[in-house]
Amino acid sequence: MSAGARILRVGTGARAGRTIVAPMSAPEPAAAPERIRIVSRDSPMALAQVERVRAELRALHPHITTEVVPVKTTGDKWMGDLSQVEGKGAFTKEVDAALLAGEADLAVHCVKDVPADRPLPAGTVFAAFLKRDDVRDALIHPGGLTLDELPPGTRIGTSSVRRVAQLAASHPHLECVPMRGNANRRLEKLAAGDADALLLAVSGLERIGRTDVITEVLSTDTMCPPIGAGILALQCREGDTALIDLISDLGDPATYREVTAERMFLHVLQGHCNSPIAGYAKAERGGDLSLRACVFTPDGKTVLNAHEWAGRLDPATLGTSVAVALLRQGARELIDGIAH
Repeated sequence: MSAGARILRVGTGARAGRTIVAPMSAPEPAAAPERIRIVSRDSPMALAQVERVRAELRALHPHITTEVVPVKTTGDKWMGDLSQVEGKGAFTKEVDAALLAGEADLAVHCVKDVPADRPLPAGTVFAAFLKRDDVRDALIHPGGLTLDELPPGTRIGTSSVRRVAQLAASHPHLECVPMRGNANRRLEKLAAGDADALLLAVSGLERIGRTDVITEVLSTDTMCPPIGAGILALQCREGDTALIDLISDLGDPATYREVTAERMFLHVLQGHCNSPIAGYAKAERGGDLSLRACVFTPDGKTVLNAHEWAGRLDPATLGTSVAVALLRQGARELIDGIAH
């Protein structure tokens, strides 16, 4: 019997129960949207990210119009310690709420801001991950010095526990001073003398057109990136199947494999916002996938490392395997020993 048929029981008396096969009409597919409302944080960098999404949508689906719905998140309003306001979730809660309330159709997130220790909000799903940008960090120093050239006591502006721990391990003679705010605001604080140098993500500086301030691009061996670095995620309500199908055209298969491995790694570790955890997966052109990851103590005196190759195996399995390797080295005790 064909998939497009249904069984009916008909007749009465002697004919009762006779079975016939009647054709079943296929359900009408949901119409593709003609307008998409895109919600995002309202920072200059976040809005620049939305413009990338809009441009890629126009290139593939020129008939669709888009509208930007900017929201201010708790993380953007709060300039103190993020652990006091739900950590990384502070940058996503209001965006998720707007999506779930029907005020927008599509949310744009930096993957590094989306918690991996808990599921996405019920009723939502990632529809695509855009092709990954640069994962590296950059040093900005007004005098043009490189990281290794900075003299003792140089104040590095950063509030990232990942960066603080790695600098403590590799350059203990430097001093980290807390600095939050969007990239433009941090550059203003640097110019005002609040710090002597900054560490910022290369991808972020590219998005706001400020690569001119970069003094040195740090290798991933010098500064291991955060989980999800350089990746934009597109999130939809799970019932919006037509939109999900359309948005999935923007996804990059290699980035999907990398982010799946990285987020599974972080999920297994169950790190919190004060956990100095770093790592990145890399999909080679031939299909091989690797994941390198580290867990630090905040003072940089203990560094746990793991680096594994999965070949063409399942990315989630790779992420789990690397996390287990670090747990065997004592990562659980290290993470649980850090206040949050």
